[in-house]
Amino acid sequence: MEREQWLARLNASLGELNRIHQRRVRREIGRDGTQDPNGSVSQGESGESNRLDTVTECFVDGIRCLSFATNDYLGLTQHPAVVSAFQAAAGQQFGSGASPLIAGRTTEMVRLEQQIALFEGTESALVFPSGFSANFGTLTALIEEGDAVFCDRDNHASLIDGCRASSGRFFVYDRADLDALKDAIRRRRADYKSVWIVSDSVFSMDGSIADLSSLCDIAEEVNALVVVDEAHGTGVFGEQGRGVCEFQRVEHRVAVRIGTLSKAIGGLGGFVAGPTVLCDWLWNRARSQFFSTALPPAVCAAAAMAIQVIQEEPDRRMRLVSRCRFFRTMLRQFGLSVLPAPDISPIVGVLTGSDEQAVAASAGMLEGGIFTPAVRPPTVPSGTARLRFSLTSEHTEAQLRHTAHQLRDVMAAFR
Repeated sequence: MEREQWLARLNASLGELNRIHQRRVRREIGRDGTQDPNGSVSQGESGESNRLDTVTECFVDGIRCLSFATNDYLGLTQHPAVVSAFQAAAGQQFGSGASPLIAGRTTEMVRLEQQIALFEGTESALVFPSGFSANFGTLTALIEEGDAVFCDRDNHASLIDGCRASSGRFFVYDRADLDALKDAIRRRRADYKSVWIVSDSVFSMDGSIADLSSLCDIAEEVNALVVVDEAHGTGVFGEQGRGVCEFQRVEHRVAVRIGTLSKAIGGLGGFVAGPTVLCDWLWNRARSQFFSTALPPAVCAAAAMAIQVIQEEPDRRMRLVSRCRFFRTMLRQFGLSVLPAPDISPIVGVLTGSDEQAVAASAGMLEGGIFTPAVRPPTVPSGTARLRFSLTSEHTEAQLRHTAHQLRDVMAAFR
């Protein structure tokens, strides 16, 4: 009886989410067209496969679409050298077989950590099984009882959860009022052993970036430590592509730099880059790292190659900057409500109004063959529902122009 009541409560909760336009559905996003029951790809009238040739397209529940839903900012998920590195390692071994602390630290993982440290210009690096686990494990390991942690209210859930789950006293700050942050820390500083300021470098729901220079100024004035997650900054910002810390010239002022392998690098995993003593401490204390099975060798090999491509092909980053500026200019010319962010940021948020309008606008874009997600509460604050466009270096100006025109027409229906 209890089981039936429990399932009924779940069903009622889903019904309420559906009523307020906040229920998410599971979609199939693929690279191939509709498959028959035997698993073979269907053929068009010409006999050609529906397989896609570009990273800018995908099939959404079998419908071919121009995609603005991935974080593959530099198009590295299908880069020939990256794919070849993956295939070569996968041909030798499937999984790592254990946690890295036990027996899963493969040669490919060692090489990847060395590649990350070289790229980031640090003594060492430590790889985690995901970006979420890198943030969560690092924060819960470093922030101790008797500490205080100040977390930006717009941070990614993994940062917020890591701060909340740590042994320190948890505070929230608003990046629009850093004077209030400084005052709050100054008033409490004597009460805590260490004080931590935690921030994303790029905020993923609107593409805006943190004022890391000011955060470092505050930290140095009140004797605090800054932790930055470069998830959406790595590969995109900075002369060498190391992220917003490099872009704002604060790399050596930030105590802990965290990154991910799943955005511009195109794969899976997370990492911390910094002094050897930091990485050795996390190796011994970050539970999400050593209680998880290590990344497969092929994933590590591909990620190392992707970092090499970022260093050797800066034209991809330059092309991405050009596309971002072009798209934002068009949207503004059409009078659309583009959320404030640097013109070079590849995340473009367009306010839609209500949650219902966000869902309807996303559906309208999909009907026209363009896949862009609707973002609404609880992911963003109430009243700020939006469409979120993630641009890549491989989107063409023609594709962006077509998308801007279609968005203008879809949004006109709500006026």
